[in-house]
Amino acid sequence: MKIICIGRNYSDHAEELGNAVPEEPLFFLKPDSAILPKRHAFYIPEWTDCVHYEVELIVKINRLGKAVAHKYANRYYAEVGLGIDFTARDIQTVLKSDGHPWEKSKAFDNSAIVSEFFIALSELGGDVQNLNFKLFLNDELVQSTTTSRMIHSVDELIVYVSKFMTIKTGDLIFTGTPAGVGAVVAGDVLTGLLEEKQMFSVKIK
Repeated sequence: MKIICIGRNYSDHAEELGNAVPEEPLFFLKPDSAILPKRHAFYIPEWTDCVHYEVELIVKINRLGKAVAHKYANRYYAEVGLGIDFTARDIQTVLKSDGHPWEKSKAFDNSAIVSEFFIALSELGGDVQNLNFKLFLNDELVQSTTTSRMIHSVDELIVYVSKFMTIKTGDLIFTGTPAGVGAVVAGDVLTGLLEEKQMFSVKIK
């Protein structure tokens, strides 16, 4: 199982970090060791001074696919969840300025929250591009959006990624984060909602 993360898929987030909006999807990978075990706290690594939360809709792949045609892309998923792509922003900034890969800042252990459960799209109206999700930091709303604001739709992401690598049953696609990302400190609590359903609540230590 692999975690495929899409970067800069909401223009407001790209703009808040001073990044250009990519014409093609921008993706990177996290290993399965990045998944934070369920009901565990997230411990800020000792080697970073600035970890940012990024809430994202997660699409779970349900079949094997390579070079998927757009007309078939919607057959490759039936459930969605919610998660957080934790980013060591200070480390990422240095890596980007040096022209180096991002993995050290993105793929570290426990850097991916995956919701405790996934929901069938059929229970949410059936349209993956018409879902609302939000993130609360200590009961304060910090991120909120609808998937209709994605630059590249879920189907477009599946078509694009599968050109370069085979997607497999159980793979997770983190589909991008909206504006509002920020740093966490010990004692914080992050709570994510998808269509008003609580999908996770994680303590920061």
